[in-house]
Amino acid sequence: MAVEKSYYMTQEGKEKLEKELEFLKTERRQEVVERIKVARDFGDLSENSEYDAAKDEQAFVESRIAQVENMIRNAVIIENDDSETNIVSLGKTVTFQELPDGDEETYTIVGSAEADPFEGRISNDSPIAKSLIGCEVGQEVSVPTPAGEMRVKIVRID
Repeated sequence: MAVEKSYYMTQEGKEKLEKELEFLKTERRQEVVERIKVARDFGDLSENSEYDAAKDEQAFVESRIAQVENMIRNAVIIENDDSETNIVSLGKTVTFQELPDGDEETYTIVGSAEADPFEGRISNDSPIAKSLIGCEVGQEVSVPTPAGEMRVKIVRID
């Protein structure tokens, strides 16, 4: 039996997934069923692009439902305890400066299920997070990037 992957997330992230799942199972699933019914009425299914598109959409929705259910079932809630405030870990917000004289950047390290770099939330699986986890304020860290090594200095951990 295969080992299920754990999905690290905040309680807020889990609740967001639960809302998405509820929406998919109630409203979205029903919308797709209606589209299939309407498309079926167009006649010959072998040349009916509306029917094909609706069936593709149904497959996507069902796949997403299964994916979200799996993520919720295997969720590991990140407890943001304040015991180790000076060490970068999952759930912490870290501010670092690119060396020698780059701008400061701030990211919250979350599980892959919640990652959204545009919202300042990076996955614990990302190269930046992997390099920073376990480090302390003031420490200089080397981060692998496609363009080569990037040196950063940890400025603050919240």
